Amino acid sequence: MYFSPSSRLTPLAAAVALAFHAAASAQTAPVGTTPAATQPAAAQGPTLRGIVVTANPLGSDLIDLVPAVSTLDGDDLAVRRGSSLGDTLDGMPGVSSSYFGPNANRPVIRGMDGDRIRILQDGGASLDASALSYDHAVPIDPLAVDRVEVVRGPAALLYGGSALGGVVNVIDNRVPKYPVEGVHGAVDLTGGGADAERGGSAKVEAGNGSIAIHADAFHRETSDLHIPGYARSARLRGEEPLEPGESEPYGRLPNSSARQNGGAVGGSYTWDDGYVGASYNGYRANYGTVAEEDVRIDMKQDRFALEGEARNLGGGDGFFRTLRGKLNYTDYEHREIEDGEVGTTFKNRGWDARIEAQHAPIGRMSGVLGAEFTHSTFSALGEEAFVPSTDTDTAALFLFEELPLDQTDRLKLNFGGRAEHASVDASAGGNPRFSDAKRDFTAGSLSTGLLYKLNSDLTATGSLAYTERAPTFYELFANGPHVATGTYELGDPNAEKEKAVSLDLGLRMQRGDYRGNVSVYYSRFSNYLALASTGNIRDEDGELVAPGTPDSLPEYRYLGVPAKIYGLEAEGSAPLARGLLSGADKLDLQLRGDLVRGVNRDTGEALPRLAPWRLGSSLVYGSGPWGARVDVSYVAAQKHVPSGDTETGSYTLVGAAVTYHFRWKGMDSLVYLRGDNLTNREARTATSILRDIAPLGGRAVRVGLRTTF
Repeated sequence: MYFSPSSRLTPLAAAVALAFHAAASAQTAPVGTTPAATQPAAAQGPTLRGIVVTANPLGSDLIDLVPAVSTLDGDDLAVRRGSSLGDTLDGMPGVSSSYFGPNANRPVIRGMDGDRIRILQDGGASLDASALSYDHAVPIDPLAVDRVEVVRGPAALLYGGSALGGVVNVIDNRVPKYPVEGVHGAVDLTGGGADAERGGSAKVEAGNGSIAIHADAFHRETSDLHIPGYARSARLRGEEPLEPGESEPYGRLPNSSARQNGGAVGGSYTWDDGYVGASYNGYRANYGTVAEEDVRIDMKQDRFALEGEARNLGGGDGFFRTLRGKLNYTDYEHREIEDGEVGTTFKNRGWDARIEAQHAPIGRMSGVLGAEFTHSTFSALGEEAFVPSTDTDTAALFLFEELPLDQTDRLKLNFGGRAEHASVDASAGGNPRFSDAKRDFTAGSLSTGLLYKLNSDLTATGSLAYTERAPTFYELFANGPHVATGTYELGDPNAEKEKAVSLDLGLRMQRGDYRGNVSVYYSRFSNYLALASTGNIRDEDGELVAPGTPDSLPEYRYLGVPAKIYGLEAEGSAPLARGLLSGADKLDLQLRGDLVRGVNRDTGEALPRLAPWRLGSSLVYGSGPWGARVDVSYVAAQKHVPSGDTETGSYTLVGAAVTYHFRWKGMDSLVYLRGDNLTNREARTATSILRDIAPLGGRAVRVGLRTTF
């Protein structure tokens, strides 16, 4: 539950985000919000349109995009923030969370997670181990984020097969992209919530119009999560009672506390037609894994970025008009500590480079050519390493073109393709469970989309995409007990590429204070790589054993199966009343809902960990600096589960919030009070593998202050 009565944007938000915000707010912020604060001209960049950089390399307006896109920034982001990226985005159209307790949450988009969702930092890769296992957190703290863009549906054309389900791009402006004049800053403080959070962040940007400097820092601590009742579900308590003398955890989720901190410094040289800059950011975290009461993860990530852009090349007369480049190096490591001893250490080090060149119009057609190269070295060392050390290299070329089909730009076509080569080289490293092996894949993706403006208020979109995704190292070479999931995982060293054909249709409406959009989608996989139960039982050494053998684990194997995933997303808002208590106040109604289904086309069995259908409504009131909001969200029971999996019950969550804006000594401030799960309802999410031992948080109140200067 969250409240966002205003769309005022911090002066430290990415200069690109500043330029984008005005129109983006009209698409994503609740009706009845106050206008964005006026920012210094030098910090705004050259345009005030609602441009989204993730879904279209040409920088199209949000309302002119073919893909389904959502954005989150400004006060909307400040008040909605959770303790993780997945928690912050959960509840957006088509977006849920993998929820391994409050600390490890990856976004799940349209039923797809793991390596089918690509998470970017300012458009570049950020290496970690979060796709490998649900207990591995994404090393991005929402306190350090200025804007988030979520592309729902295939984005593999621009970002590779690992974006088959969508893209989450976190924008932090650590490399300033536009001139900064003077000194600007922001401070966010937050406290409370079900995890008794104590956190804050500070950001400063300074510049003289050509040199721009950015610095930020954040710190967050949480306690064990407050829950409405027992940690273990009634089903599990009945089927697997504890040993005599042991007590059921009640009221708190054991080992769910956490501590995160970090910061960044960056700078750039800017001029009228471009910029070049660099940044460093560090992230440190220590958190409990929830699945085991005596295991904690100690994580660190260091990331260096170099990027730049040059516009109006050749005075605007050359074939290439704009050139953009990014180079990132990431050093990631986390240690899994049990009873004070390091059990397993995971490392992921590598770099990625991306270059895009926007060409001059060819007739009325404009477009971008690009290339992307990545290298990563992953290693898992220790007793519980279930994957081998692996080097992965990729090289890709892509093309994106956009063509108006009429003179009024009411009908627009975009199309493109991507060719990508991936090499996965595994080393046994003396571990008898693994062997030296190498696989090479060449994957291709094609996409086309249409946008038709039926009239000034109504726009229809449609897209068709063919996508191939190369298997990851763990889908190929996993072999060992995976403690976090309680399974013995086996990869398929002969796995073939994942292939899908996807269709997406959308309709958007905006007429005065009435807004709405609806999307329907369908993806047909000829080879969906699913981690499925085989019915076998293995001991920790990998030997097949009889069911019921002590310390044995069910065998799960990555298998390529024919599958289909389809669903619907809708949201809208409408005015209910104006001038209720004063001449300028207003009351609006917002409605939202989504549905996703996925099945194995051979057996008709449901795919695992899909969110059930969800409905939500909100009453939003605004009057001058004051705002108030009441949210009600219904999540249906999930009975469409594969055999051997557990169903989840339905639940309704109620939340409310009050906000107040004020200005003091030249500083704009927002103070808010937010209540979550006010009825203290037990809620277990179907997208979590820990649904039987880790419910969502109980009744809680959170307070926050956000000040910009």
